[in-house]
This record gives sequence, C-alpha cells and structure tokens, in this order.
Amino acid sequence: MNSKIRNLVIPEPDPNFFLPEAVIDNIDRITLLAKRHPVNVLVAGKQGCGKSSLVRQFAARSKRPLATFQIGLLSEPGQLFGEHALKDGQTYYRKYLFPDAIQTPGCVIHLEEINRPEHPKALNMLFSVLSQDRGVYTDELGHIKVADDVVFFATLNEGDEFIGTEMLDAALRDRFYVMLLNYLPPEVETSVLILKAGIGEADAQTIVNVAAKLRGNSRDPMVVSTRHTLMIAEMISVGATVEQAFTGSLQISRDTLESVLLSLHVETKKIGAQANENPYQRY
Repeated sequence: MNSKIRNLVIPEPDPNFFLPEAVIDNIDRITLLAKRHPVNVLVAGKQGCGKSSLVRQFAARSKRPLATFQIGLLSEPGQLFGEHALKDGQTYYRKYLFPDAIQTPGCVIHLEEINRPEHPKALNMLFSVLSQDRGVYTDELGHIKVADDVVFFATLNEGDEFIGTEMLDAALRDRFYVMLLNYLPPEVETSVLILKAGIGEADAQTIVNVAAKLRGNSRDPMVVSTRHTLMIAEMISVGATVEQAFTGSLQISRDTLESVLLSLHVETKKIGAQANENPYQRY
C-alpha cells in the first residue's frame, strides 16, 4: 500500500442515507469535475441535518479514502501541516496527516466546521491549497502540490445560535461550490427512523410530527435535528415512552412536550406523577 494512504480509510456506505435528488445530481457533477482538477465543496445547513454524513457517504460510494480535520482546533497558520516539538532536548518538526492526505490522489479532505477556528488567521494557508494553483510552500516541507482528483469538502453551521463560529471569509467562500442541506421531508425522516432504529411506523410518525411542531413554533422554534430524532427513536426502541425519549434527548420541559403531544392527539402518560411515588432508587 502507498505510504501516503496508510492512515486513510475508505468509509463504509450507509444504505439508509437519503439526500434530495438535486443534491445527488450536484454530487455527480462534482465527481465529473474532480476528474479535471481538484474541487472544493462547501456544505452548509442546519445542525445535525447530515452534512458530515454527506461527506462520508460521498467518499464511501466513490471508494475514496477520507481524511477529516477539525478546524476548531486550529489556533495559528500552518497548524494543519505540522508543528515544532521538543524531544530529548532537541527541537524537531512533526508533520501531520494533512500534507500527506492532500497529496493522495482521489482523497476526500473534510474540513469540519471551517468557520470555527480559534484564530481567523489559522486558515490563511488554506487559500493557496484551495486556489487554482493548488499548492503551498512551507519552510519545513518545501513545495506541496495537491494531487489529482482530490475533493475538498468544508462543512459549517452559520448563524447567531452557534457560539464560537465566525462568518466565513468572503475570499475563502468564493473558492467553493455550495450545497445547502435542510431537514428531511416528514415521510423520508419517518423511513429513516424505522430503518435505522427499528421502531414501528406509528412511533416514527409521532416523533417526526412532534419534531415538526417544535421546529415550527413561531414564538420559540427549537432546533430538532435528524440526529436528535434518531436518538429519540433509539431510546424508544429500548423501551422508553415518547415523553421519556424526548425529555431525555432534548432540553425541553415536560409541560411543553405534553402540550405538543396533546395538540397532536397523542396519549400522554403522567410519568412525573408516577416518579413522585418513588423518586429515588439505589443505583
């Protein structure tokens, strides 16, 4: 095996991952463009709507190795490439995976939460890597050229509700094709919960309907991602009630939840009253 890909793995495909047809068509175009030159794709959307999963499934279905890098850990320029370290009283340069990954033909490079670096200048060296020249020079490693058929994916959550994020620099954003993801349609989300958590259709529909109510609350909308609904479905699959699964997975009061359930004509159980009969047990 080529030493450049010894630390990279091709992910396993998920047979139950759903995307809009328009996004799938766009991914097919990206695959064709990548044969001509390295391509950059920005995947934006609501929290937990499948952005990272999209990147992973793109790599899996096209049989490409995947390398994921947490941009939120960066505090200075060049940190993706490596850093100086001390060993036995001697300073040496420790190279990281990033330079090997971008020199691996066909590799998928995932820049996760690209708008969350500890310091905005930490992204400066990405400009050269993502530009038309597709190369960068460092004193320690020399000239690094991006290999053929490499695809860069960057994912981000953007908005006031996401603490620690910054608006992505316009010059950096300009280097990306853009894909936008949203919540799944109710019928698709219901199927996902049935297939992945193994619950019945009635329970899956209840979860999706309650989530839609919480998302659509005009006064105080709540972020209920597909990741959340899957967590709730998994709780139900191991014996939790709808109320227990929601309150155990979301920061939501029981009164608010019971109001939503009643509005959907879902029978509620007074689990709070039952708990008061024996509030604590030895664990």
